[in-house]
Amino acid sequence: MNTTVTEIADGIYRFSTLTDAIPGGFTFNQFLVKGDEPLLFHTGLKSTFESVCEAVRTVVPIETLRWVSFGHWEADESGALNGWLAAAPHSELAIGVFGTMLSGNDQATRPPRSLTDGEVLDLGGKRVRWIDTPHVPHGWDAGLLFEETTATLLCGDLFTQTGDAAITEGDIAGPAAALEDMMHSTALTPRTAPTLHRLAELRPSALALMHGPSFHGDGAAALHTLAADYQSRLERERESAEHR
Repeated sequence: MNTTVTEIADGIYRFSTLTDAIPGGFTFNQFLVKGDEPLLFHTGLKSTFESVCEAVRTVVPIETLRWVSFGHWEADESGALNGWLAAAPHSELAIGVFGTMLSGNDQATRPPRSLTDGEVLDLGGKRVRWIDTPHVPHGWDAGLLFEETTATLLCGDLFTQTGDAAITEGDIAGPAAALEDMMHSTALTPRTAPTLHRLAELRPSALALMHGPSFHGDGAAALHTLAADYQSRLERERESAEHR
């Protein structure tokens, strides 16, 4: 198991583990926001914990981690949570209110810090804002973090795609749509596209994908394009249902 390290924005590091889970290669990525109170976004799977720990140690001592967070409860996002909480004894899980209610109070070895929609954690040199995105891309408890000083959206499973590139300035919506055709992982609801359009209003200059390369460029345009694809899929599903 090999985890690579890339600084994708000032003080934001990507820890990427490439697997053959899907043809074309599939990455599992965690992100460290480095500040006076460092925050790790995504815990990774239990099986990748040691590899990711070794990689994180090249940037900060593990015991200095103050916050652990992720977008929703799922093995690749939260599986190694308690391993990180044990390795960093002063750390806390920071998760949305729904995530705390549904799973956090039961699954975490220490009580979570619940974040309301729009709440900001000041990390000292960096500021991360929690954004509720229920059922986008899936899960009632879903949410994302936006790092305000670098305009980086830590966007979890949005734009999921294959490949092992670390950073791209190219199209990420097209490859995401291609994988959606195969995996059908996104919850298509009337709120899916509007949620993405709302995220676009943040005007992110970097998008940190959990599965795929980090994107530099017009993040708002990429989010609008993804929203249009999901809206089209929803309309096709509706038409198909009407004709059944």
